[in-house]
Amino acid sequence: MLLPNGRRSAVLSALVAVLVGLGCASAPARPGAAPPETDETPVTSAPASADADGTDSPEEFKADIGDATKIAEEYWSGVFAKSGLRFEPVARVIAYEQEGEVDCGGQPLGLNNAAYCSAGDFIAYDVNWAYAAFQQIGDAFIFYLLGHEYAHAVQLRLNRRAQFTIQQELQADCMAGAYIGDMERQKRLSLQDDDTDELAAGLEAVGDDPGQPWFAEGSHGSAEQRTESFAKGYRDSLEPCKLT
Repeated sequence: MLLPNGRRSAVLSALVAVLVGLGCASAPARPGAAPPETDETPVTSAPASADADGTDSPEEFKADIGDATKIAEEYWSGVFAKSGLRFEPVARVIAYEQEGEVDCGGQPLGLNNAAYCSAGDFIAYDVNWAYAAFQQIGDAFIFYLLGHEYAHAVQLRLNRRAQFTIQQELQADCMAGAYIGDMERQKRLSLQDDDTDELAAGLEAVGDDPGQPWFAEGSHGSAEQRTESFAKGYRDSLEPCKLT
C-alpha cells in the first residue's frame, strides 16, 4: 500500500492475516439500546504474515495511525461530496491502555479490543494490543482497523440500521472492500501481484463458527457470506453495499 506521504506500507497480503485473525468491531447502537458489546480478540490469534514489511517502531505505528485515519476521512469525504453531502469525521480516535479507561455510553471498553462508539462518535482501541498486532502483522492492520470502524461510523451518519447484527456486519464488510478497492483505483493504495488472490483465499477462512444461528446477536456471517460481501465492494465499489 502506498501512503499519502510516500512511505511504503505492508502489502495487501498482510491484510489477509488481519481478516483471518480478527472479528469485527461494534456496530452503531440503535436509539435507546445499550451500547453494543465489542469483540475482544487476542493478537496472538492473528497469524504472522511473511509479507509484513517489518516496520515496527512506536514512531512508525503512530504515523500509520495518523495516515490510516487521514485516508479513511479522505475516502468518505469524497464519497459524501459526490452526493452533495458533507462528511463529518469521527470526533476522536482514542488510544487507551487499561480496561475501563474509556467507556462507550457508560459501558467500559475492555482490552484486546477496538470499537466505534456511536454514543460519543469516536473510535477507540487498546494501544498495546494494536501495537502488538502492528509488530506481528504489519501496518496493513492499521488500515483495515481504521477503515472498518469508519464503515460503522458511516452507517450511523446515513441512518443505516438493521434488525440483525449480521446485516450490519455484512454491509460493513462490503464497505471495507469498497474502501480498499476504490483507494487502489484512485492510486492512493498500491497492490502487488497476486495480493487480490491472497485476499480472497484469506477471506474464505473468515466467518462465524458452523452452526451459529444467523439471527444471533453478534453474528457476522459465514465465511462465504463475508467473502462475497467484501469481494462485491472491492470489485464494484459501494453500489452493492446498498447504502442509498
